[in-house]
Amino acid sequence: MVYEPLALELVQSGRDITEPRLSPDGTRVAFVHRAGAASAISVVGIDPVVAERLVTFGTEPAPGRGLGGGCFDWLVTSSGLVYCGRDGELWEVEGHRVRRLTSHERTAQAPAVGPDFVVHVLDDAEVWLVERASGAARRLDDGRHAFCFDPTISPGADLADAAVSWVGWSPPAMPWDAAERVDARLVDGRVAAITTWRPAGASVQQTRFASDGTPTCVHDASGWMNVAVGDRPVGADAVEHALPTWGMGQRSYAVRPGGSVVVARNVAGFGALSVFDRDRARLDLDTGFVGSYGQVSTVGDRICALRSGPTTPPEVIVVDGDDAAPLVVASAGVLGWESVDLPVPQPVTVQGDGTMLHARRYPAATESRGLLCWVHGGPTDQWLVEFRPRLAYWCSRGWDVLVVDPRGSTGHGRAYQQALHGAWGRLDVDDTATLIEHAHAEGWATPATTVVIGGSSGGLTALGLLADRADLVAGGVVSYPVSDLRALVDSTHRFEAHYTDTLVGPAGAPETEERFVELSPIHRAERIRGPLLLFHGTDDPVVPIEQSERLVQRIREGGGDVEYVVYDGEGHGFRDRVHSRDEYERTERFLEAIR
Repeated sequence: MVYEPLALELVQSGRDITEPRLSPDGTRVAFVHRAGAASAISVVGIDPVVAERLVTFGTEPAPGRGLGGGCFDWLVTSSGLVYCGRDGELWEVEGHRVRRLTSHERTAQAPAVGPDFVVHVLDDAEVWLVERASGAARRLDDGRHAFCFDPTISPGADLADAAVSWVGWSPPAMPWDAAERVDARLVDGRVAAITTWRPAGASVQQTRFASDGTPTCVHDASGWMNVAVGDRPVGADAVEHALPTWGMGQRSYAVRPGGSVVVARNVAGFGALSVFDRDRARLDLDTGFVGSYGQVSTVGDRICALRSGPTTPPEVIVVDGDDAAPLVVASAGVLGWESVDLPVPQPVTVQGDGTMLHARRYPAATESRGLLCWVHGGPTDQWLVEFRPRLAYWCSRGWDVLVVDPRGSTGHGRAYQQALHGAWGRLDVDDTATLIEHAHAEGWATPATTVVIGGSSGGLTALGLLADRADLVAGGVVSYPVSDLRALVDSTHRFEAHYTDTLVGPAGAPETEERFVELSPIHRAERIRGPLLLFHGTDDPVVPIEQSERLVQRIREGGGDVEYVVYDGEGHGFRDRVHSRDEYERTERFLEAIR
């Protein structure tokens, strides 16, 4: 292979695609896409084949990200859509007609459409119903949960008699700790009864109904997030059937009328699209593809999904029958990616403290210059094996990349994820150190050619490593890092405001206050000698920039070497292309200087 570093323009190219979904009649696929700041919903015809056409006009849709969504639902007639606008309201578009359905002046998400009404969520907290004809709206939930996500309607239901289900949970639990199924029986559009359910010691997500009305969901009572149809789990599958509930609109499974279940499985970060028949026998589809799947929908035997791989930008695929090859109906990437030889990761496992730890190694495109150890954010998240131009960029410049899954990460069962409770900032640091030591023992790099990189909670882990195990790395690059866990309690956004209740302990308890100090890198800042490159945006609602300002001051007071870069107007992640280019270029200069 001829060595040729990837152009930054290529890395920044393309569009985001989310939430592909078959129309109820199975003849079309709608999906949300975003390029830069602009977003829209398009439709592709399958029977007959019709090229991609824009559906939305006027108020732009509010897109989800990656394998999430919660932006739209089809009308039951397949003639149009109901979608969430950037203005926070629900809009209905059908042919040349568009009309606003709600006037909440709040943030509506996750619409589910029935024949004569729409249910949706407001502000992540309340479930509402709006009648399509009159616009009359009323609240359905009873306020027992602080958070409500992803309402769904029983098949064929109307205002006279319907079942509606959603997921609810309250702090101190996060959704992956103890979310439960909430079922409401409606009579004449009003709630007659509400019941809740979850298995003991487990969490529930993606509550729905099979075509015959049987309740379905994903739960981890077995120790693994698996689909359940009624009281029957889909196989005894020691892999995950879903990702954590970071946002609305995840659709990692679909139950077909005959009883078979299509599942996007997560096998230690590598994906599989599988069908379980009524006897729970498994058939894997699209077996030649390396990557991940999500946003599954079905009509009859037709399957639609979003797939993405290390060598393949996100694609909307349609599979007609369990033995058919996938048909690609839409793509996010530009044509230039087809001529690039991209790295495929290799799974890495190593024993650490009696637990099998996990990572994936992306090999350099040429003779290795060193190792970038990348820690995902979350921390109860995971970087799936999917299209990641950022990793390909550095591999093309001669860097091996080790993506680590320290304990707390999803994809390896409930026990692995819950192991981080009370130890955020300690166990993740120790596990990352063990994985780096393994990389050195394998000869992939040395401490002098290893750099740790992370953003958000991954930044906390990277900072902890620089403070406690600086002997393993030559430096670090962090973006919008958590450095003060106690300050996070009072300053982060509502969804993550109680993250520390489980991962550290309840704020205010004396033993927890001591643990906040022990686990937060800002209280070990004098031990961070660097070199360190730190990026932060002025408008970050998740980790306020004040955390990094105080951290940088303390590192410099201790004589440490830190380059601090602030991007005006950026939040938790950098979207401005000028800022993104600057980040890449500064990082490259930093890596050149320390290797």
